[in-house]
Amino acid sequence: MSNSSPVRYFLYARKSSESEDKQVASVASQVEELTALAKQSGYNIVKTFTEEKSAKSPGRPVFTKMISEIQAGKADGILCWKLDRLARNPVDGGAINWMLQRSVIRHIRAFSRDYFPTDNVLMMNLEFGMANQFIIDLSANTKRGQRSKVKDGWLPHKPPVGYLNNKHALPDLPPIYPDPYSFPVMKKLWGTLLETRCTIEELFAQAKDAGLKRDKNFNITRANFYRLFRNPFYCGEIFWDGKTYPGKHQPMISRREFALAQEIMNGRLSRKGQVHEFAFTGMIRCGECGAAITAEERTKHQKNGNSHHYVYYRCTRKGKTPCHQPPVPLRELEGQIAEVLGQITIPPLFREWAIKQLKAEQAQETESREDATRAYRLGLDACARKLDALLNMRLSDEIGQGEYTAKKDELLAEKRKYEELVADTQSRMETWLQRAEEAFDFAVTARERFKTGTLEDKRQILTCLGSNLVLKDRRLEILVDKRFALFQEVQPQMENLQIPVEPVGFIGKMEALTAQTKFWGRWLDQVRTCYVGG
Repeated sequence: MSNSSPVRYFLYARKSSESEDKQVASVASQVEELTALAKQSGYNIVKTFTEEKSAKSPGRPVFTKMISEIQAGKADGILCWKLDRLARNPVDGGAINWMLQRSVIRHIRAFSRDYFPTDNVLMMNLEFGMANQFIIDLSANTKRGQRSKVKDGWLPHKPPVGYLNNKHALPDLPPIYPDPYSFPVMKKLWGTLLETRCTIEELFAQAKDAGLKRDKNFNITRANFYRLFRNPFYCGEIFWDGKTYPGKHQPMISRREFALAQEIMNGRLSRKGQVHEFAFTGMIRCGECGAAITAEERTKHQKNGNSHHYVYYRCTRKGKTPCHQPPVPLRELEGQIAEVLGQITIPPLFREWAIKQLKAEQAQETESREDATRAYRLGLDACARKLDALLNMRLSDEIGQGEYTAKKDELLAEKRKYEELVADTQSRMETWLQRAEEAFDFAVTARERFKTGTLEDKRQILTCLGSNLVLKDRRLEILVDKRFALFQEVQPQMENLQIPVEPVGFIGKMEALTAQTKFWGRWLDQVRTCYVGG
């Protein structure tokens, strides 16, 4: 295309949910204003691209497609509201700058400024640099605030079951205080674990009987319940960013008791009065009669004087109907579990790529939720002011008792609505990424840990893996947890990736595949939805 020919423009409009976008026009209004500008200036718009995604990191699919089509010669100009609509990161900004310098892009027209290949590049670099620096400062300020809060002795996010955040900064409560409903239940469960040295599975059954739930009245899963008893928060400590800090919240147990509980859970302290320990008792049901599966140890003596010990799992035959299921050797049962673990096992490099993508999503969501929380708090403050004004009107007899009561009830209902919105937003801001990282770590290491771990390790791994464990015809059926079923679904695709031993180029290859094909993007969306739902 000759430089003397008319410039063909792509119109690009973007708005993310980041806080700095509050003053930016909506995507629709950007398109409207830029279309009017093009008509007024005689620009030929050959295609319009719109996107609602943060530009803080590379990898925006619509932006990537637009750049590819410009490189293919389908357009040589861009219309945008402002330069930071195109990029807030040095990779995308550098690509735009370089294409402009080489005249692949002949003209960039923002609403109030033009950019040409012959211009001094300093101004464009400065604008892109300012946009990128804002993102860097925002991230640094957030992390600094979190570190400051931790050093002051307070967890910077929602505490575990048994505690509540003082969301409305009530003066008679600390920032984190015991939940009057779940604190006594959790304290009793810790006492049971320490006193009887029972298994976490048995403790989980007691928790269900006691009606222990997490916030919003959801039941606690086995895996989440197990993690509770690994959390040093209960003994007055805060584990943050690889370090342990003293907390100012009310501890539930002592540090010595917490250390003892870890010994029990690691299988180093056996149940009091118990001779034999088996990893999977109390977890599996018989597929024929519905009774529990138990374990027993048998010893076979040979004529040459040698003895061999075997562990078998069998039905207790305490169901309502006769049962004819044969016993299953422990080795066979563990082999079946290892087979299922193999179906969800992922390479470390794949885990590194996926977590990198999810971190970018989590950062964008955090900014969006914080923006929403601020808006809801403004509504909450407005309700409080209206209630104060209403009370003053009643005290000065400007309105009657009936009108005052009706209006007060209306404002209180509105206030409760904003309180619920704030609580819901803060809940969603919780570190779902942490849950995702734990699941990915489990998928990387679980199979090897199962082969070499203690009885408690094996029990915990099977507990995390799935539920509805049924043994029938010498086969163990496992309903794999939805978090790990995602890895089962993607196994065939991972086999085609030919993941190398060395990391050189693999993560870049995956990022390119994610931008070019729909499969990996959709799969990451499924992963994120799964862990946000908790």
